[in-house]
Amino acid sequence: MFINIGLILIGFIVLFAGAEGLVRGSSSLALRLGISPLVIGLTVVAFGTSMPELVVSIKTAITHHGSIAVGNVVGSNIFNIAVILGISALICPMKVKIQLVRLDAPVMITVSLLFWFIFRDFHISRTEGIVLFSGIILYTLGNFLLARRESDTKNTSGIEEIIPGTMKHISSDFLFIIGGLGLLIAGSHALVEGASGLARLLGVSEAVIGLTIIAAGTSLPELATSVVAAFRREPDIAIGNVVGSNIFNILCILGASSLIAPLDGAGIRMTDIYVMLGTSILLLPLLRTGFVLQRWEGSVLVGVYGVYLYFLLL
Repeated sequence: MFINIGLILIGFIVLFAGAEGLVRGSSSLALRLGISPLVIGLTVVAFGTSMPELVVSIKTAITHHGSIAVGNVVGSNIFNIAVILGISALICPMKVKIQLVRLDAPVMITVSLLFWFIFRDFHISRTEGIVLFSGIILYTLGNFLLARRESDTKNTSGIEEIIPGTMKHISSDFLFIIGGLGLLIAGSHALVEGASGLARLLGVSEAVIGLTIIAAGTSLPELATSVVAAFRREPDIAIGNVVGSNIFNILCILGASSLIAPLDGAGIRMTDIYVMLGTSILLLPLLRTGFVLQRWEGSVLVGVYGVYLYFLLL
């Protein structure tokens, strides 16, 4: 058991280091190519913090652990809203922009409903994977065009503080990108091996391990980014990072994973899907109340996760 726990801890550390290296190298290269900080914040940073989930889910799809792949995404989406946004709001009440309420949050809810519709038979085929992956392409293009249109008028100073700066040489950019990807692959291997071994020893399903330990561990980059943004009074980054990551998790991670190998989500219950849907839908009225996510609303979100975790482990 201690070996499996050690593998899980090592996997988390290596995944976190890999995501950090990938974001740092990609951001530096993007800045060097003249891409605006706003676009980098909405794409490179948001997607980069979801790389651990992507690599772990692809790894589990290849090794036919579909329940871990699906559980990782479902659990991460619940953790992102209930825990990360909850903690961020407890640190600093977050002012919400109208665009987030009118566009991004509804897109997240729509994507979650699409996943529920596709996953009703607890299986994601390659054809359904194509539908999901096409969605992330359209969403990314739309985000890029919207960011380009607003880049001249929107204040990006907060994003500039969050994203890493340009490194001295372009060779360093590629070194960080390649090294980050290598660490992500190595970390995902250690994490999956440790988690599947621990599930067998404890007699619990791989789905539960994916919904809890792996979901929380692979969400550490989002947690770090949103907490830093909350301390710096940058609510757009804190909330946008979570909403964007949830959209990316369903469309890109499950889409790419099921394209590699159809996913069988045995062990995932419809209750878990409903909790993911419920937290996504609950977030919208919380964001609309005065367009501020208050501390008491953050405590409600954290409480929701505590109740879910209690019943899940039972």
